[in-house]
Amino acid sequence: EVQLVESGGGLVQPGGSLRLSCAASGFTFVNYDMSWVRERPGKEPEWVSKIKGGGGTTYYADSVKGRFTISRDNAKNTLYLQMNSLKPEDTAVYYCVGGSLYDYWGQGTQVTVSS
Repeated sequence: EVQLVESGGGLVQPGGSLRLSCAASGFTFVNYDMSWVRERPGKEPEWVSKIKGGGGTTYYADSVKGRFTISRDNAKNTLYLQMNSLKPEDTAVYYCVGGSLYDYWGQGTQVTVSS
């Protein structure tokens, strides 16, 4: 059974940082491109970042470029998203997604940026 379990969300003040983690199981993690997708209140889901299976190539949405860093530890089957300089508009449910066709989704973790 495929499982993606996110953690690390919470409430943070503007300008603060959070690190999201996603523990993967049930598939060969190293073979899969992995992404973070977020859903802001009242908006369509938005792709945030992607990392190739080998871990060497990363991609970012313009809205987070320079502030967020995606990484993965293939030995631990874990995906990360380091989020710095957080803004209120980063408030969203963040989903860990596996596969180039967004095959597998986690349950999401809430990130709230507010003073």
